[in-house]
Amino acid sequence: MEKAPLGTTLLGKTGLDITRVGFGAWAIGGGGWEFGWGPQDDDDSIAAIHHALDLGVNWIDTAAAYGFGCSEQIVGRALEGLRGDERPYVFTKASLVEGPGRTVVHSLTRDSILREAEASLKRLGSDAIDLYQIHWPIPAPDIEEGWAALAELKEQGLVRHIGVSNFSVAQIRRAQQIAPVETVQPQYSLIDRDAETQLLPFTEHEAIGVIVYSPMASGLLSGAMTRSRIAQLPDDDWRPHDPRFQEPRLSHHLALVERLRAVADRHSTTPGAVAIAWAVGNPAVDGAIVGFRRPDQVDPLVRAANLRLDASDLTAIEGKN
Repeated sequence: MEKAPLGTTLLGKTGLDITRVGFGAWAIGGGGWEFGWGPQDDDDSIAAIHHALDLGVNWIDTAAAYGFGCSEQIVGRALEGLRGDERPYVFTKASLVEGPGRTVVHSLTRDSILREAEASLKRLGSDAIDLYQIHWPIPAPDIEEGWAALAELKEQGLVRHIGVSNFSVAQIRRAQQIAPVETVQPQYSLIDRDAETQLLPFTEHEAIGVIVYSPMASGLLSGAMTRSRIAQLPDDDWRPHDPRFQEPRLSHHLALVERLRAVADRHSTTPGAVAIAWAVGNPAVDGAIVGFRRPDQVDPLVRAANLRLDASDLTAIEGKN
């Protein structure tokens, strides 16, 4: 049976026509660092990337911080030899560098950003990064210096487009005094909705591209997460230490998963796909970053790109019926 083409949309004013779902490469950075996801098989990672591309996904979001270069290396290996239309857009990020004990250290200095970009290009095996983003606006006083460095990289042709992640509206406005902010990447899911208050209305008004991360709340809304599974996560997986994965919030979130499951059954899909479809259903959102660690995880979640939720679905998800 022929698969339906994935839905696409323009990413803000960048001219990039992206699928509504992109490959998130945080987890494939593996464990052994401050925000790792536990052990990861690199062959599984590469197979997952190839399978997502086969299904039509046309962009990958990674970062230098994910495994401190490991994720970018894996992405580079997976894309080796791909040319032209075969090669997806690659988005990556700077501003988090390796500190003592493989912890994250924030830096927005020009020299640090330029070094990171050079290293990322080498790991990715590319002559230019399609979208380069500031990962976090920390230290806040250095936002202008960091953003000016990204603008410099764009002027040099080493990056094609520039954006920010985890920025507030006020911080975006500061950056815009130096160079246009082309894209924004906030956290956004059914249990992380802060972006709805100011950020998403602002980006929609300004026609800034938006790609959201963690639409399944780092796996919590996937339908596969249970109390027993959380208890068995590896020591070097950051999620058990997140309050979202702990009581009293956990019971509330697992109840939401059951509502997602009921809607998923109507559409012959998974709770995770419904959670993703909900996120990209916001008119301000262009695409959602979805993490895959194995090829068998790809098919049901990629289908979220074409899943449309109706009013009754949304009411059921909110628990109002």
